Amino acid sequence: MEYPSYNVNTPQWREITVGSHLPMELGKLAEIARNLWWTWNDDAKSMYCDLDPELWEETEQNPILFLERMNYEKLVTLAHDEFFIRKMNTVYTAFKEYINVVPDHKRPSVAYFSMEYGLDKVLKIYSGGLGILAGDYLKEASDSNVDLCAVGLLYRYGYFDQSLSMDGQQIANYEAQNFGQLPIEKVMQPDGKQLVIHIPYADSFIVHANVWRVNVGRIPLYLLDTDNELNSEFDRPITHHLYGGDWENRLKQEILLGIGGMMTLKALGIEKDVYHCNEGHAALINIQRLCDYIAGGLDFGQAMELVRASSLYTVHTPVPAGHDYFDEGLFNKYMKGYPDKLGITWNNLMDLGRHNPGDKGERFCMSVFACKTSQEVNGVSLLHKTVSQEMFAPIWKGYFPEENHVGYVTNGVHFPTWCATEWEKLFKDNFDESFIHDQSNQKIWEAVYDIPDEEIWNTRLKLKTKLIDYIKRKCSKDWLRSQIDPSLTISIFEKFNPNALLIGFGRRFATYKRAHLLFTDIDRLAKIVNNPKYPVQFIFTGKAHPSDGAGQGLIRQIVEISRRPEFLGKIIFLENYDMDLARHLIAGVDIWLNTPTRLAEASGTSGEKALMNGVLNFSVLDGWWYEGYCKDAGWALTDKSIYQNEQYQNQLDAEAIYYLLEHDILPAYYEHGDKEYSENWIKYIKNSIAQIAPRFTMKRQLDDYYEKFYIKLSEHFHILSADNNAKAKMISDWKTAVRNRWDSIEIKSIKAGNGLDATIEAGKEYEVTVVVDEKGLDDAIGIELVIIQHESGQDHIYEVIPLPLVSKDGNLYTFKGTSQIFNAGSFKQAFRMYPKNNLLPHRQDFCYVRWF
Repeated sequence: MEYPSYNVNTPQWREITVGSHLPMELGKLAEIARNLWWTWNDDAKSMYCDLDPELWEETEQNPILFLERMNYEKLVTLAHDEFFIRKMNTVYTAFKEYINVVPDHKRPSVAYFSMEYGLDKVLKIYSGGLGILAGDYLKEASDSNVDLCAVGLLYRYGYFDQSLSMDGQQIANYEAQNFGQLPIEKVMQPDGKQLVIHIPYADSFIVHANVWRVNVGRIPLYLLDTDNELNSEFDRPITHHLYGGDWENRLKQEILLGIGGMMTLKALGIEKDVYHCNEGHAALINIQRLCDYIAGGLDFGQAMELVRASSLYTVHTPVPAGHDYFDEGLFNKYMKGYPDKLGITWNNLMDLGRHNPGDKGERFCMSVFACKTSQEVNGVSLLHKTVSQEMFAPIWKGYFPEENHVGYVTNGVHFPTWCATEWEKLFKDNFDESFIHDQSNQKIWEAVYDIPDEEIWNTRLKLKTKLIDYIKRKCSKDWLRSQIDPSLTISIFEKFNPNALLIGFGRRFATYKRAHLLFTDIDRLAKIVNNPKYPVQFIFTGKAHPSDGAGQGLIRQIVEISRRPEFLGKIIFLENYDMDLARHLIAGVDIWLNTPTRLAEASGTSGEKALMNGVLNFSVLDGWWYEGYCKDAGWALTDKSIYQNEQYQNQLDAEAIYYLLEHDILPAYYEHGDKEYSENWIKYIKNSIAQIAPRFTMKRQLDDYYEKFYIKLSEHFHILSADNNAKAKMISDWKTAVRNRWDSIEIKSIKAGNGLDATIEAGKEYEVTVVVDEKGLDDAIGIELVIIQHESGQDHIYEVIPLPLVSKDGNLYTFKGTSQIFNAGSFKQAFRMYPKNNLLPHRQDFCYVRWF
């Protein structure tokens, strides 16, 4: 008889984390590590680093992991080191004094929702600019002591890490995050268990989400994670990857963020004055808010008034194709239960996400839904406001794009995060002591003119040296991992000139960013980088989305060019662009280059980070640089497109880049005279810091949101919600009455003398009288004469002339005004009728329009 030679079952592994047991005397180290305040506090970071610099770098500057990995005997020794204890106590005292400040309740409270947050490289819940912007916003909200909380998702694998193959092909690497080794904490319930939110998907199944908290200084950020054993194998991966998976997973993520996020705040007992939706990903917060109000006894119209009055939608995407659209079948699969909760039909719900209500072929757009359910909408730069007005114009068809209510707040950057320690010290020593609390005050920044040129230059050299050392360490490690030919590595570093003008380009590698522009004329570029009199070098970095073949091809092209003999050491591509690399790059290069297709850059912030460090910008006049550019403080490519043909325009822009480098930038940098530096270059740096930097801090951005939007929203919401939502009910009933009678309102007569003839006299005044039968409505209608002129292939408003109400006789309302066109030419004119009510925040809030 044979006996089996083995009998083994499958192991049932349980994940555990064994952390270093900190001596009681060092408990403050762990407390500080659990709050991301340390990410923008140099004393805190140096406190950890000085304990073991090698381990600090090995653990990627993650204090949680750092303390776990530290030798216990060394910790015991530190616990009895009086010098270190004093240092730790000094940092801890500053930390507690900062954290214990009570929020400023004079300003409206805010709940902020975003799909990603770039807070530090150790917490991989960001991919690029949108996330960095959101992370900076939370940090400044903490510094400014506002009453704000935030909601997002906790991704098990985050966004991908990038490496390059031998031939420059991007390789996306996904490494699971160990939540136990991150500066996050579980949100616990009274029973000692982690809070789990149960989100209904299509009423047919539930997704269970763990709730975590990230302490961002004084600001709590709540993150949802579906890697929960209660979920099915299809739902556990919802939060595995940021922007990963197919459109179905994207919808599931957005339901989790919006609906699950609002359920989380409700479970925590958190209510805010304003709900800020950062991009359309979070738009479904307003679905859940509507459901909550309706469950409390309001009808759909009344609930919508309250939701709209307290909602702000910020759009970051300048082209319609960049917004999230979902096919009706897919949307129905997960959202079919919500019409019953809202008291509306399925088509009503779909129409809230359509530009053209009733168009059964149109998909549900999150951005359109956000616009229709938010009182206020804003772009992220002055130019982006105009682009967004055009993009969203189909939603409010009765008005021309320039008339709609879309506003803007230009993005900024968190100064303490992105300003290098060396510059911070220089500013602290020379600026007014109120500087950090009054960052938008240009008079304070003008003190940079009094700093000796030598100090400015030496600061720049110090940071440039740090960048070069960082690049050598990073490239050695990256190229060893990629098995790059060692002789190639040696050649690159041998030909790298530490004294050359250094130009940086760090972007997401999407084609509209035009990273290829510099390589339009390879022969001319080779002459520029190999000019012994004016040496110049370029550093490129950035990731392409894993599904963006064109972007990945562009990376491969640049890598291939960089390895040609004439470009070795003159053009370098750095792998895995993250916050750590960004900090070194934006502080160490001499010029920050940015070349987007015009009007495709919503704002951009990398150049703003650079200018905080005395780095000069060279960019297309688009996004923030359109507002920021000042003569003798940087360089710009015109905002005007000369050619409709994209290839021709690219060639022209490339020619402008080469010309400016050859005839302006390089001569200015090397104009040393008898000094070690160019006085003209230092003048440019000082102008950039004094005239541009104070306008692009996150402090200014946060203040703008309060001034332009939060205060206005909060005031309107409290008016509508007072006395058991009395005015919300009133304006909802009024809108219903206007809707019901709108089509029956009758224009009884129009008198304008010769003012409406096909030919009129320029400068002559014509009296206009319109009589309207309002059919029982009480002064609910406004009348205006709209005059347009056709220019540059489009109709633009020449003038809008309101006709005041002059008399009333029963249901007959008489409006009278005067019309006058001073310019000769071709015009069009028509009358526009619209509803009016003092409780309407703007015309697009109730977009009923009749032209006649």
